[in-house]
Amino acid sequence: MPIILMSALISNTFLISKTLYRKFGSFFLVRWLGRWKEASIGGASYPVSGIAYYISPPQSLTHMLGDPLHGIIYILTILIACAVFSKTWTEIGGQSPKDVLKNLQSQNLTAVGGSDQLLYKRLNRHINIAASLGGICVGVLTILADFLGAIGSGTGILLSCNIIFEVYEAVMREREKGEKLF
Repeated sequence: MPIILMSALISNTFLISKTLYRKFGSFFLVRWLGRWKEASIGGASYPVSGIAYYISPPQSLTHMLGDPLHGIIYILTILIACAVFSKTWTEIGGQSPKDVLKNLQSQNLTAVGGSDQLLYKRLNRHINIAASLGGICVGVLTILADFLGAIGSGTGILLSCNIIFEVYEAVMREREKGEKLF
């Protein structure tokens, strides 16, 4: 989920930046958000400066070496956004330390030799680190796919793999039950 949220944030930034640049391209704040250039083939536009430029993936590794600041800002933006969105998703999705503690309490489980407060501290530390690290790992996969020039974006590849895996799991569950899915 963090990759979907990160992708939506970047897409909306691009949309707002491009729209404002077409209408009000001479204003300083609009140019700070992003300047856009029309491609000679296909009519697509791409950012050439501003925030939109720095959060867009470099076109290739050679472009990254030519403008290392662009590459560094892009990498940091993706990794930080994925970590923050992953941590936020655990809070929203019912997997926060409080939710896990309530679930364990309902099963009469507690920390060895400790109280519920100790268990909450341990859960808080481990769940937040695991969520952030998981988001960073997904961000690294996206960055690698973007830099290696995969067909489509790294985000699209991750989403496709996740959807295919979920369909596979659903088919296997139904097969175990002896029911037909289709």
